[in-house]
Amino acid sequence: ADVFQSHEEDDRKVRRREKNRVAAQRSRKKQTQKADKLHEEYESLEQENTSLKREIGKLTDEMKHLSEVLKDHEKICPLLHCTMNFVTIPRPDPLASCLPR
Repeated sequence: ADVFQSHEEDDRKVRRREKNRVAAQRSRKKQTQKADKLHEEYESLEQENTSLKREIGKLTDEMKHLSEVLKDHEKICPLLHCTMNFVTIPRPDPLASCLPR
């Protein structure tokens, strides 16, 4: 009876060990998949970041250019000089009438 019992225990140990091995394997696979997914998300965010920085650069250049154009325009625009002298007139209206239609 003792031999039978110890054989059964060995069997149980082997099964438990196998179960643990499979569980550990599954866990490692899950971790790897999670890491891969995070890495993909990171890559995609990096790309988005790069393209947004590029866009910001373009918009900044455009803003500088438009500010210079506006400054040049203010020097020669008689309507703007008027509004500087008579602040009562709201600024956007003369500006709008100043622009080509």
